[in-house]
Amino acid sequence: MEKLPKIALPVIIGAIILIIIIAKSAVTVDSGQAGVLYKTFGGGVVTDEPALGEGFHVVAPWNKVFIYEVRQQEIFEKMSALSSNGLDIKLDASIWFQPEYENLGKLHQEKSEMYKERILLPAVRSAARSVVGRYTPEQLYSSKRDAIQSEIFEETKNYVDDQYIQLIDILVRDVTLPPTIKDAIERKLKQEQESLEYEFRLVTAAKEAEKVIIEAQGKADANRILSASLTDKILQDKGIEATVKLSQSTNSKVIVIGSGDSGLPVILGNQ
Repeated sequence: MEKLPKIALPVIIGAIILIIIIAKSAVTVDSGQAGVLYKTFGGGVVTDEPALGEGFHVVAPWNKVFIYEVRQQEIFEKMSALSSNGLDIKLDASIWFQPEYENLGKLHQEKSEMYKERILLPAVRSAARSVVGRYTPEQLYSSKRDAIQSEIFEETKNYVDDQYIQLIDILVRDVTLPPTIKDAIERKLKQEQESLEYEFRLVTAAKEAEKVIIEAQGKADANRILSASLTDKILQDKGIEATVKLSQSTNSKVIVIGSGDSGLPVILGNQ
């Protein structure tokens, strides 16, 4: 060390300090993220400039960069709310959202990195309680699930629209009722289904009976018309035609010339 030039030691120390400064000044923003710059001696959070995008950045070592996820995110939330008649209803929901990129600085300054816990989730819970309170357990369990999902989304969106949060969707994955209420609703729905099936069978049987009556009436009308149109002369002519055709047959037979009661030849044998 004694043999080193006097200037060498300050150079080494300066190089070490420079490396530390560069290390402190280098910031890498990963894919799907953005950085909010905080200037310690320059007014705090930068809100009038775009957030730092993906990639490598160099900032003053006394400044800070707060990293935010700016891609679509999902939170699974379990909530409890009271129905219109005061029963406890449990909801499982998925919340899709992302921070507004262009307002990321304002989001950090006014809401902080805890914006999900402080703004988004309380808004969703409040909307869920408000919406569920409008419906009965039976409506929530069966016919109104899509409706409550849409209404929770709309009410939550109204809460967060000016909070620098972009709400994409809220999906209600499950609605859980008290077991006794659920069983009672399922029995009622089953009875309603059986009643509808019974009514359908009655309507079908009535239509089948009506069809049989119409067919029988048609046959009766046809027979009546046919009977009215047949005279003795027509029957005799038809009998003669049949006898002539029979006499021309190659089958052996005995025909006695004369007439029976109807005036037609009498067939004695047909072997």
